[in-house]
Amino acid sequence: MRRNKRSSSAFHSSEIGKLIDQCCKSADFVTFQLKDSPFFISYFQTLVDKKVLHQDILTILKDKQFTSLEDMKHAIQVEDLVLTTELSSVKQKLMQGNIIIYQQEAQPSCLLIPAFLQENRQVSIPETEYSVVGPKEAFVESLDTNINLVRKRIPVPEFQIKEFSVGKLSKTRVAVAYIEGIADEENVNTVIQRITDIGYDQIIDSSFINQMIADNKNSPFPQLVDTERPDRVASVLMEGKVAILVDGSPSAITGPATLGEFFSAFEDYVTVWNIASAFRLIRFLAITFSVLSTPLYVAVLTYHYEMIPQDLLTTLISSRAGIPFPPLLEAIILEWTIELLREAGARLPTKVGQTIGIVGGIVIGTAAVQAGLTSNVLLIVVALSALASFTTPVYQVSNAIRLIRFPFLIFAQLLGLLGVAACTAIVVAHLLKLKSLGRPFLEPVYPIRLKDMKDALVRLPFNQQTSRPLQTRTDNKIKFRPHSSPPDKRDIDE
Repeated sequence: MRRNKRSSSAFHSSEIGKLIDQCCKSADFVTFQLKDSPFFISYFQTLVDKKVLHQDILTILKDKQFTSLEDMKHAIQVEDLVLTTELSSVKQKLMQGNIIIYQQEAQPSCLLIPAFLQENRQVSIPETEYSVVGPKEAFVESLDTNINLVRKRIPVPEFQIKEFSVGKLSKTRVAVAYIEGIADEENVNTVIQRITDIGYDQIIDSSFINQMIADNKNSPFPQLVDTERPDRVASVLMEGKVAILVDGSPSAITGPATLGEFFSAFEDYVTVWNIASAFRLIRFLAITFSVLSTPLYVAVLTYHYEMIPQDLLTTLISSRAGIPFPPLLEAIILEWTIELLREAGARLPTKVGQTIGIVGGIVIGTAAVQAGLTSNVLLIVVALSALASFTTPVYQVSNAIRLIRFPFLIFAQLLGLLGVAACTAIVVAHLLKLKSLGRPFLEPVYPIRLKDMKDALVRLPFNQQTSRPLQTRTDNKIKFRPHSSPPDKRDIDE
């Protein structure tokens, strides 16, 4: 064998030859000719598994003389070999880690041999959606591995995968997963159409897809659930929803979604229903407290002193004695400090970030009170609201909660409690208009669907959740028939 950076002029006059010339400019591209043979082999050495190349390909090519690519295709014992004349297919496969074999003369066909090198992170425990009980597997960056994690939980032939290549430059593999016969065809077609309409150059992560196919791209609220748990994906697929998995992304997107899903943790389904319902209600109350506590503090101290009990008013006056700032500026300073600590803790290494978050919060908070920049009462309120915002199981919605607190503060300063009510009405009106893949985002609250209330604010026992959510508009509405109900004649016949 001899390595060549240029082949014959006849070959370079072809389209595939031009492609090889362009790839030869890269230092990791290898082209060489088989000894005493008219065939050339080309590949990117950083994308190809050297073991497959030497053991399964070169060993066979050395031992036997071939006269055509067709004979070579039958001799090489590698799956999914392709003999093609399409330049687009050759280009795509070459960049995905395939080895191409072609003749020296200007022959239009090339043999494509898959030998891509897989460097994947091992399946580990969830980080952002950690659970004390239940499965401990999380998605990784390999699309095939992620599909495997879901498919082993849904071992039925109706579980379908539609794969697309998205991104003009990145050519990212994107898979749409659904269960045929359960998922509504309109939901599946909507997802597929929105994905195929994406004309962006690069798709690096599933969050790119999430932003580009959202119904309202200007809303701070996520309209599709982003999850790293394969068990959660399998669960929503069996409800009739659609999932999107992206190669290179350790998370999946599911929809159509409702606002209640963002406050529902997978632990709610592996614990007793009454305990799970209590914890879910705590989350809803915690988010409400996180949004409204600081604005209510500003509104009451600015306009509504008469609403404060006499004993508490004395404490507030003494805590604010000597504070040079109005309540609004005082609240913004503390909120801004909390956000700085959050960002610093997220960007620093794990152990250092935890230390900064704990020590920094204590030191800065104590120093701010002693320096007379803020009151100790507001410090407690802001700290509790920050803790309450962390109770959301889905990280993306916590970012929206962090953002909308600031408009509430401004409205509270301008109009007091009336401003808080006005801002609440604006947020509620915005949520009422939101849709997820064309379905109502506030379902089952709006429109009111009492059947779906069984797994909304609270979670009722499994034997009372006999039907799938109406939001998915599935044709197969029944999950199961309780033992207490009379058996169906079709079930007896089966």
